[in-house]
Amino acid sequence: MKKEKIAKYFLYFMMYAIIGWIYEVVLETFIYKWGFSNRGVLFGPYCPVYGFGALAFIFTAYKLIKDKPLKKKLLLIPVIFLLCMFIATAIELFTSYLCEWTMGSWPWQTYKDYAINFQGRIALSPSIRFGIGGVVFLYLLQPLFEKLTDKLGENKTKIIACVLGVIVIIDMIYTFLIK
Repeated sequence: MKKEKIAKYFLYFMMYAIIGWIYEVVLETFIYKWGFSNRGVLFGPYCPVYGFGALAFIFTAYKLIKDKPLKKKLLLIPVIFLLCMFIATAIELFTSYLCEWTMGSWPWQTYKDYAINFQGRIALSPSIRFGIGGVVFLYLLQPLFEKLTDKLGENKTKIIACVLGVIVIIDMIYTFLIK
């Protein structure tokens, strides 16, 4: 994969990780009214699991709708929803085990309170929201993000990706080694 494409995908990763963090904070602060807390495992305002999920959506489901006529895209919404729901749920399950192994627990243990859940690691309600989110990501946000990175150009994209990469690496060092 070319360096330009890697930089673009890293920017997509970061944009979706930041959107995921905002979603989590809004959900917890204003919907559930539990109060503000940093919903990410890192210090910065991003949830990497959303970035990985979005990239998984882009590399799998997005191929089904990219550059297709609108009518065909609309007909594929149920397929994209189910595919994104499955992908996100699988990533969340894997991530819960990874977090438990590396940190002793996982941040969303409240899932045990949902009627339909598996070990408090995954639950039907969030899985449905992830499917809806995947549709929103792929049908609305991804085309906008592609236009944005195309407009930035190759050099600016690489520079921004490098700066963000350094920030995330410093954050990981701080979070996992110092803190």
